[in-house]
Amino acid sequence: MNYFKQVSERLTLRKLTKADIPDWTAFFIDNDLLKYVGVDITKNPKTLATEWIEMQLKRYESQGLGHLAIETKDSNDFIGVAGILPRELNGRKEYEIAYSLIPKYWGKGYATEVAQQLKQYGLANISTDRFVSIIDKNNVGSIGVAIKNEMKVLFETQYLGMDVFVYGIYL
Repeated sequence: MNYFKQVSERLTLRKLTKADIPDWTAFFIDNDLLKYVGVDITKNPKTLATEWIEMQLKRYESQGLGHLAIETKDSNDFIGVAGILPRELNGRKEYEIAYSLIPKYWGKGYATEVAQQLKQYGLANISTDRFVSIIDKNNVGSIGVAIKNEMKVLFETQYLGMDVFVYGIYL
């Protein structure tokens, strides 16, 4: 299975490109949950979207992983990003299943679907004993997705200046 071309029941995942910046900018507008993703919310939305996508392009080159664009199969709408992100957490190499959707696509089960797809990819292709999701303690929606992805709280820590739960699933 190709990491950069995945398909689930309703979604397709592909590499992000700079052409996605206008669509991804919508994530940073009128989004009350930005405080949970560890970005500098004093920057303008286009700058945040540009920096986010440029970081993924670097990850693709250096790690072979990173956030991918999420599109709906039926309409090809760009609805957010998700991916497997190598992380250093408390001195241990982890693989985070991460997801962020544009607010108008919340509550439709897309985050759960994409998180489960990424877990299946990881199980088949990444050598590790667990996957994690690093979630701000107050981010109820992402906590729900982690639980639906069969994850449980492993520990609490600080990450990017936030108090977080590290959810995980052992393989």
